Amino acid sequence: MPQDYTPPKVWTWNKESGGRFASINRPIAGATHEKDLPVGEHPFQLYSLATPNGVKVTVMFEELLEAGHAGAEYDAWPIRIGDGDQFSSGFVAINPNSKIPALLDRSGPKPVRVFESAAILVHLAEKFDAFIAKDPAARAEMFSWLFWQMGSAPYLGGGFGHFYAYAPEKWEYPIDRFAMEVKRQLDVLDRRLAESEFIAGPDYTIADMAIWPWYGQLQQGKLYEAGEFLDVASYRNVARWTEAIDARPAVKRGKKVNRLTGHPAGQLHERHDASDFELRTQDKIGEPEKG
Repeated sequence: MPQDYTPPKVWTWNKESGGRFASINRPIAGATHEKDLPVGEHPFQLYSLATPNGVKVTVMFEELLEAGHAGAEYDAWPIRIGDGDQFSSGFVAINPNSKIPALLDRSGPKPVRVFESAAILVHLAEKFDAFIAKDPAARAEMFSWLFWQMGSAPYLGGGFGHFYAYAPEKWEYPIDRFAMEVKRQLDVLDRRLAESEFIAGPDYTIADMAIWPWYGQLQQGKLYEAGEFLDVASYRNVARWTEAIDARPAVKRGKKVNRLTGHPAGQLHERHDASDFELRTQDKIGEPEKG
């Protein structure tokens, strides 16, 4: 690594030094432009993108519908973060942190905003009394793993993923530092899944939905093309759990919603009806890929 950098006494923002994401990262909050969000007809309006954090919520919605909760119908609108949609006045009104996903729950007498992916999962699980542990000990286990994911994933995404895949140069020290931590996290999961079918116990819960889009997709080699580098195949219990969740019909649907890249058959830019998975994926409507 370069040895000639000395931090200044007071840091100032150089927007040209942000690498691949320089256009969307900034050291202040708030809206940059006025723009209302679209609103559909369903009780829940989701504004998101098919990143791991976004997939958590679309999987939850699809699992609720799969389980027969008709009241969980939702409209899912894409937030194109590369275009700065997250800084619109409409989006900031729902999530002042300008990160996806963000949810507007219109099922009650007054609309309720919910932001942060774990908060959305808990909100929906409690509203529908589904995919949430009932026994106090199991509930504590579930919440422990849910918030383990929220605390751990920044090392995987903002740490390892940034320096391994997105930073303008490859630097050994940060890659080694974050690779070590990600492998430790995989080992934590592998040891847990050696003794438990699912993350929080014998039942599938929102803890699995939160962890799988990050660590399951990493295990499948779908994050940062880092599977071989991290030797993910050696975590056999994580692999077993990953395959079981990936086979669920609701998961197959959920990971397509608000996806703007990849194979056209796997992209459903907007979701407004269950039939959209058959009729409105990019291979069916004949529009070019976006992203």
